[in-house]
Amino acid sequence: MRWDMAVLRESPWYQEILREGEARGKVSGKREGIISSIRINLNLKFGEDGLQLLPQINQIDDEVELNEVFSKIATAQTIEELRQIL
Repeated sequence: MRWDMAVLRESPWYQEILREGEARGKVSGKREGIISSIRINLNLKFGEDGLQLLPQINQIDDEVELNEVFSKIATAQTIEELRQIL
């Protein structure tokens, strides 16, 4: 059985699946890091009111859009300003 696993690990098909899984993991980890930063900053700036935006923010899949939300927290004066960009 060990020989079969070694052959499988060497196959191009297995290697492609492995690369694809690693890429997805990196994207997912990066996204979670951005959301964590957003959560911290919302809490620091707006307290519980800011954290109420998290369900809506968690639905954003695009990393560029999440980074935009993150940067807008610093300049937003009110929760309403943030809601407008969401």
